[in-house]
Amino acid sequence: MKKKITLKALMCLMLAIIMTVCTAACAKAPDTPASPVSKTGSSDGGNYDIPLSENLMSGFKAEAVANKKADGRFLTSQFNFGVELFKESTLESKESKKNILISPLSVMLALAMTANGADGKTLREMENVLGGELNIDELNEYLHSYIEALPSTDGSKFSIADSIWFRDEEDRISVNKSFLQTNANYYDAQAYKLPFDDAALEKINSWVNEHTDGMIKKIIERIDGSTVMYLINALAFDAEWQRIYTTDNIRKSEFTNIDGEKQDAELMYSEESVYLNDGNAQGFMRPYKDNHYSFAALLPNEGVDLYDYIASLTGEGLQNTLKTAKPEQVQAAIPKFTYDYSIFMNSALSKLGINEAFNENAADFSKLGKSENGNIYISDVIHKTFIAVDEKGTKAGAVTAVIVKDNAIAIIDHMIYLNRPFVYMIIDNETKLPAFIGAVTNLNPTE
Repeated sequence: MKKKITLKALMCLMLAIIMTVCTAACAKAPDTPASPVSKTGSSDGGNYDIPLSENLMSGFKAEAVANKKADGRFLTSQFNFGVELFKESTLESKESKKNILISPLSVMLALAMTANGADGKTLREMENVLGGELNIDELNEYLHSYIEALPSTDGSKFSIADSIWFRDEEDRISVNKSFLQTNANYYDAQAYKLPFDDAALEKINSWVNEHTDGMIKKIIERIDGSTVMYLINALAFDAEWQRIYTTDNIRKSEFTNIDGEKQDAELMYSEESVYLNDGNAQGFMRPYKDNHYSFAALLPNEGVDLYDYIASLTGEGLQNTLKTAKPEQVQAAIPKFTYDYSIFMNSALSKLGINEAFNENAADFSKLGKSENGNIYISDVIHKTFIAVDEKGTKAGAVTAVIVKDNAIAIIDHMIYLNRPFVYMIIDNETKLPAFIGAVTNLNPTE
């Protein structure tokens, strides 16, 4: 007889929803035909009157490019990048004890676009962190193929948009056409050339608001005089549960936050059929409509500190945990929650090994272009996310901006209630890669 796990005050680490095509452990084949993920970067600016540069964008269209289907090399590099970035981001937020949520995919896409303008040691460092043993050409091909394969349906909508914004000063900066063409080819990135004034600030933030379905209103507060370019990725995820919770499934309860304080909570109860266990935590997966994506949660075992657990994670270990999920019954409970999160990624990326790109004197972005005012370098990488989980489903959004400057009832086998801090993910069921990965420490983040 399998051992039952008693009710715990859940401080679960919720593993960010991994976007994948359904695995055998997850569920049946989708009822609704899936179209590729919506790539909105090729829009004409939506409802916003954003002028394109006639000189640099005239005649620019995405060309057919080689693809590399996601394989072991690619998945290993992406799991490693996502988990290590999550760990470093958690360290940044540990003192404040706030909820965490990052999108490794969003950060990856923004930095991969930027890396197409790098050379020398700057490029080698970025390749090592972003792709491991993959060079930028291979990474472009893998990411292009991966994005094209991500499904989007009425029940599980997922969209990706990429854009490049550069200062309209002919005597200040010149952008290499090959750089723009490469990012158009692989990331469908649109380039906008405009004066960097208050109107530009409004247009950039309006683009962000539009391409995150209003979940993230803005990414930049002001445009510094030394800023010459923004490279921005936006993601939007909006999915219904495969089985929507009814009022009978929702009960008033308590959540024990990271400080051990009790908070009022609404827990959503269900029986799930995919069980996760990595030895230090146990969890479950709950599918979204059409079975392309799942919510995956991991609750550290009693006596295991949330931050210690996150620090122990590895890309290989997480990939193995998700791949070896067992078809066992789980009595589960997820709290309703919503929060946003923002972080400057400079420190985390530097710790992972990207250093020269942030050095205003040593950075080599000669493949991007040149500035008459001095060397081009990355001043900041800003990342903002939002998530809302309720009885109907999940909405999540992410934006990453790379700022470039010049010198200027069944038998229940397990009972897992997320009523204390936990790690969660949004994953795609085909590759198990986390598009979002976060940790809930507090259900009242404003307190």
